[in-house]
Amino acid sequence: MNSRKTQLQAFERLLDIMDDLREKCPWDKKQTMQSLRHLTIEETYELGDAILDNDLVEVKKEIGDLLLHLIFYAKIGSETNDFDIADVCNEICEKLIHRHPHIYSDVVVKDEEEVKQNWEKLKLKEGKTSVLEGVPKSLPALVKASRIQDKVKGVGFDWEESHQVWDKVQEELAELQVEVAAGDQDKIEAEFGDVLFSMINYARFLKVNPEDALERTNKKFIKRFQYLESKAGELGKPLMDMTLAEMDVFWEEAKKLS
Repeated sequence: MNSRKTQLQAFERLLDIMDDLREKCPWDKKQTMQSLRHLTIEETYELGDAILDNDLVEVKKEIGDLLLHLIFYAKIGSETNDFDIADVCNEICEKLIHRHPHIYSDVVVKDEEEVKQNWEKLKLKEGKTSVLEGVPKSLPALVKASRIQDKVKGVGFDWEESHQVWDKVQEELAELQVEVAAGDQDKIEAEFGDVLFSMINYARFLKVNPEDALERTNKKFIKRFQYLESKAGELGKPLMDMTLAEMDVFWEEAKKLS
C-alpha cells in the first residue's frame, strides 16, 4: 500500500486538477451543487452495486468518482467563501473525536451497542431535538425504515427478543388479510406498509440488511429471467406466445444454475 506521504500527494493532485477543471472546462465551470446532486446520487448507487458484486476493481473506480463529487462541492463552497476542503475535513475530524470519547477521552464502553447508544446521546446533547433528525427525508423508503429502526434502538426503544418481532410480523399479516377481505384499498396500503416495516425490523434481528437481501433477490430474478429469454430465443418463440408451463421448464433449469 502507498505511504501516507504518497496518499497526501495524490489527494493534492486531485485538488489541483479540480482547480484546473473549474477554471478551464466549459462543462465543469457551469456546474452547481444543484446540478451535481442527481449525479452524486447515481454515483453512490453505482458504488453500492460494485460493493454488492464484491468487484473491488469497480469499488476503487466508483470511490474515485464519488470522491471527485465531494471535492467538487468543496470547490464550489470555496468560491462563495462559505467553506473549503480543509473546513470539511476539520469539521468531520472534530465530530469523530467528540463522538468517540472511548478513544479520545476516558469513557469506557463494553461493546459496539454501547458505542452506538453513546453516539445518539451525544447527538442529542449537540442540540438535536430528535434522534430521527439525522434520517434524510429523501432516502428510499426501505433504507429509511432501516435507519429509523436503528436510530430508535440507540436510545433503547426496541424489542428484547427476535420472537417478539416475528409475532408482530404475524399480527401485521393478519391485519392485512382483514383489510384485503374488506377491499378498502387505502387501508390495504397502510397495512401492507406495516407488514414491510415489521419485516425490515425482523431482518435487523436476524442481522440481515434488507436492502442487500432484496437486491440479491433482484439480481437472482434478473439472471433467471434472462436465461428464460435466451432459451425462448433459441426456440425462435416469443415469450408472450409461450405458456406458463413451458416457461416454468426453463425457469427450473435456471434455478439449478444459480
